Amino acid sequence: MNWSISFEPLISWPLLAIVLVPLLLLSLVGLWFRQRGAVLRFVALLALGAAVLNPVFLDEEREALKSVVALIVDRSPSQDIGDRTKQTDEALAGLQQRLGRFKQFDVRVIEAGKTEATDERAETRLFSALEGAFRDVPPSRIGGAIMITDGQVHDAPSGAPDFHAPLHALITGNDHEKDRRIRFDNAPRFGLVGKPLDMSYRVISTENETAPVDVRVSVNGQQVSVEHAIVGQTMPLQVTIPSAGRNIIELAIDKEPGELTETNNRAIALVDGIRENLRVLLVSGEPHAGERTWRNLLKSDASVDLVHFTILRPPEKQDGTPINELSLIAFPTRELFVEKIKDFDLIIFDRYQHRDVLPILYYDYIAEYVEKGGALLIAAGPEYAGDASIARTPLMSALPAMPTGEVIDKAFYPRLTDLGQRHPVTRGLDGSATEPPRWSRWFRTIGVQNPEGQVVMKGADNRPLLLLDRKGEGRVGMLLSDQGWLWARGFEGGGPHVQLYRRIAHWLMKEPELEEERLTADGRGMVLEIRRQTMADDPGTAQVITPSGKTMSVKLDKSEPGVFLGSVQTSEIGLYQIANGDLTALAHVGPINSPEFADVVSTTDRLKAPAEATGGSVRRLTTSSASDIALPSIVPVRSSGEAAGSDWIGLRTTDDSVLKAVSRVPLFGGFLGLGLLLLAIGSMWYREGR
Repeated sequence: MNWSISFEPLISWPLLAIVLVPLLLLSLVGLWFRQRGAVLRFVALLALGAAVLNPVFLDEEREALKSVVALIVDRSPSQDIGDRTKQTDEALAGLQQRLGRFKQFDVRVIEAGKTEATDERAETRLFSALEGAFRDVPPSRIGGAIMITDGQVHDAPSGAPDFHAPLHALITGNDHEKDRRIRFDNAPRFGLVGKPLDMSYRVISTENETAPVDVRVSVNGQQVSVEHAIVGQTMPLQVTIPSAGRNIIELAIDKEPGELTETNNRAIALVDGIRENLRVLLVSGEPHAGERTWRNLLKSDASVDLVHFTILRPPEKQDGTPINELSLIAFPTRELFVEKIKDFDLIIFDRYQHRDVLPILYYDYIAEYVEKGGALLIAAGPEYAGDASIARTPLMSALPAMPTGEVIDKAFYPRLTDLGQRHPVTRGLDGSATEPPRWSRWFRTIGVQNPEGQVVMKGADNRPLLLLDRKGEGRVGMLLSDQGWLWARGFEGGGPHVQLYRRIAHWLMKEPELEEERLTADGRGMVLEIRRQTMADDPGTAQVITPSGKTMSVKLDKSEPGVFLGSVQTSEIGLYQIANGDLTALAHVGPINSPEFADVVSTTDRLKAPAEATGGSVRRLTTSSASDIALPSIVPVRSSGEAAGSDWIGLRTTDDSVLKAVSRVPLFGGFLGLGLLLLAIGSMWYREGR
C-alpha cells in the first residue's frame, strides 16, 4: 500500500488564485486586528478553498521490478583447451541454479566468441557482448555481470565499464599452465622476387628457457632452413621470395611436453612477390600508322621499363649527308643484342625486316636468348611476307610459323578460336561474347604455313592471327596483322587493344596469372576455395591434404571456359596441400596468427582492473589440476553495500517498480464535503447576523 495525497482543483490555478488570494488577505487582516467573527470567516474560507482544491487520497498498487544480471559465457576457441569447456559448463549450470533462487534477478545468458574463429582477426570480445545484453536496460536496473572465461579478453577496458554495477569474473583453467609460442614481429606484405626479404620473429615462453629453440623456416611448403632462436628475443630472418604472387612463409617450433596447445607453435606470413620492373626492348622497323600503339601501352605500364628504337635510316640509304650532321642516334646493336640481351624480359620486333641493321649472327643470338628463357614477340606487317623477312634469317628456328608470301588485304573481324576461348590471354576479351564480336574490323592478314604452338585468334578466311608458342625455356608470340592500331584509334568503335596487348606481353614474360595450366587455392574464413585454370575439357577432382594429414577429394565444376572452381567447408586451421594432375598448391585456412591463439594461458590480470573499478572481483574456478570447481555464493546487496567477499559475490537489487493500479478517495467530495462547507458558511452567517 502506497498512500499519497493529490489536489485536483475544480477550476484552473490562475483563476483560483484570483478568487482566493484577495479573500485570504482580508481574512488575515481581520485576524490581525482581532475583528469579531474573523475566525469563523477564516474557517469558512478554508472550507471553500478545500472544496475548490478538491484534495484526493491516492492508494498506488506497485509491482517491484527485477534487477537484470548478465551471465557472459566465453565460447571462443581458446576455451576448448584442456578442461576449460567442462569447467565452463559446470560453472554455468551452477550459477543458473543459484541465481534461480532469487526472484529479484532477471538473468540473461549470453554466449560470446562461438563463431569468431572464422574471422581473420578472431578475438574474444566479451565486453561487446555485455554491452549488447544491457542495451535495453536502464542503468538503475542493472544488477551486475558475471563472466565465465579464461581471462584472455581482447576488448577489456583499462578502467570501469560503462555501467554502475559489480562485474565478477570466474576464470577457467588453472594457475600453473605453460605454453610456448612463436610470432612474427616484422613481416612485410610485399617482397621482390629473387631478392632477400628482411623479417623478424620471436619465440615466447611462460617458462624461463635458456637453451636455443630450433625454428623451421618453410617457403611455400618447402623447408629452406632451421634457425636457432633465443627465447624472448627478437630474431632476424632473411627469406628469398621465390615467385610472383602469393608466397606463404611459415615458422614452426616443436611442441614441449605439458604445453597447452601446439596451435600457436606455428606462425604464418603471406608475402606477395613482386617482380622488379620488367625490361622490354621494342624495335620498330620503320615509322607506320600503328608504331606508337605498342610504345604508348608499354610506357603506361608502371611495371615495365621500355627501350624503344625506330629504324629511320637503314644502312643502305646513302645521300651524302655527313654523319656528324645527322640528328639520328646510331642503333647500339652490339650493346643491345650481345652484351645486354639477357637483361631484357621481352624483345618486340614491330614490322621489322632484315636490312643489314643487325649482323646476321645476331639473329642467332636472339634465337639462343629465346631458347634459354627469353621472350620474343613478332608484330608482323607486310615486311614479314617479303624477301627481307626475318623468317629468312637464323631467327627462323625460334619462330612459330613461316610466311607463305601472301598479304591478304580483306576486311574481317578478329575472332577467338576454340583454344582462344579457354586461353587466359584471350579468354573473356571485352566484346568477344557476341557474333560478330563487339569490336571493329581489321583489313590485313599475313599468310603463314604450318603454324606451331596455339592459335588463339583467327583473321580473314579463318587464317591464324595470333600464335603463342614455347621454344625451349622461352616463349614466342606472333601477331599476324599490323591493324591493331584501328582499335586504339576508335575506328568503328575500337576494341580492347590495351587488354589484348598487355596480356600478350605479360604471358610472354611468364606472368603466373596468365599460365594456361594453373592451380591456386585460398582460404575464405573456414572455406577452402580451389581454382583450376586449364586448356583441358575436364581437369578431374582435386586432392586435398589437411593440416592433420587427412585426405579428401573436391569436385571441380566449370565456371567459364578454361576455369574450374571447387570449395569445401573445413574445420582445421592451418596449411592445406592441394593437388590436381601434376600441379600442386598451398593455402592457409582460418585466421592467420589469430589473437585468439596468440596467448592461451588463462589469466586474472586482464579483467582485474575493470572488475575492481565496479566493486566486483576476479577469481579462479580452480587453483589445481583437479577438475572440481568451487563456485562462490551469490548475495543480493543494496546499491551502497559491498559487492564481493572471500567466498561470495554480490549483485545489486533495484528500487524500481511498475504501477499496476490506483485507488482514489476524495477528501472533500460528496455529502461530507457539502455538509462541512455549509456548516462553515452557516456558522459565519449566524455570527455575522448577531
